[in-house]
Amino acid sequence: MSAPKLELNASRQFISWIREQRLSIAFSTYQTGKLFFIGLRLDGKLSVFERTFERCMGLAVSPDAQTLWTSSVYQLWRFENALPAGSSAPGGDDRLYVPQLGYTTGDVDAHDIALDRAGRPIFVNTLFSCIAAPSETHSFRPVWRTPFITKLAAEDRCHLNGLALRDGAPAFVTAVSTTDVHEGWREKRHDGGVVMDVASGEIVARGLSMPHSPRWHGGKLYVLNSGAGEFGTVDLASGKFAPICFCPGYARGLAIIGNFAIIGLSTCRENRTFSGLPLDDALAAKDVQPRCGLLVVDLRTGDIAHSLNIEGIVRELYDVAILPGVIMPGALGFKTEEIRRTITIEE
Repeated sequence: MSAPKLELNASRQFISWIREQRLSIAFSTYQTGKLFFIGLRLDGKLSVFERTFERCMGLAVSPDAQTLWTSSVYQLWRFENALPAGSSAPGGDDRLYVPQLGYTTGDVDAHDIALDRAGRPIFVNTLFSCIAAPSETHSFRPVWRTPFITKLAAEDRCHLNGLALRDGAPAFVTAVSTTDVHEGWREKRHDGGVVMDVASGEIVARGLSMPHSPRWHGGKLYVLNSGAGEFGTVDLASGKFAPICFCPGYARGLAIIGNFAIIGLSTCRENRTFSGLPLDDALAAKDVQPRCGLLVVDLRTGDIAHSLNIEGIVRELYDVAILPGVIMPGALGFKTEEIRRTITIEE
């Protein structure tokens, strides 16, 4: 029996929106171990580029889109653009991301990655329930510990997963629960989710269902209430979550630019972790099946303005990143001979 093929179907104006915004999109899927880049080819059609990195999850991009970070099953990788400014590769790529530096963390189940104001990576160390930084001599260096976790242990006690920066510093995190025992979060998936303030350690929102991907943008805190299929904001004064729109799938991965948010969706049909959630009832009430792909939401109206549906072998996404000013990105991986032949000289 042949393996299912990959199919990407864009909504009518998705391509024109990418062209108008002058951006490309990267997204990760740990389910198939792929890092995808979506852009525009020279003929104006959709460009789809992928490379293999086992269990790739978190993504972070520098403001000039010259540097890209991703996590893999036991390493963090820093990619640098190998093309000189204003130039392009023979195929039309205007970015060629080359893996230049890897940190071996061990399998700590690294989730979100962010770059601080100095461009240094920090990441959510889900296995140890903390925010961490890469270490030059060890697997990682803890930089913030979840206040209700009593021991730095490899037990994934609360499933800490999302990280939002504010002014270049860690500001908010999401967790599936406030449990302090080995994988205790699995019993709290329905409504045990929280958003925490990093500086104070206080919980600013409760009662969420498996929240992910907090992002600070335009003076607001945006969050995916993934288990309920909701994208919305958290009012820091009241602690209330206000939905902006419904997401027809398990939402993880959020990137925002201007008045638009890009959200990753997963079907999660075969993953028991994501079953029995409020999302199931919401999908049934709306008489729709869960989708895999990307949604582009207009923050001014809450409408889903554009979409990219993904069918076939890819069913689960984790993170989404925007590459501003990039038209057609490409990257080198470790599965082909290209990385042996691509040599650049620092001037």
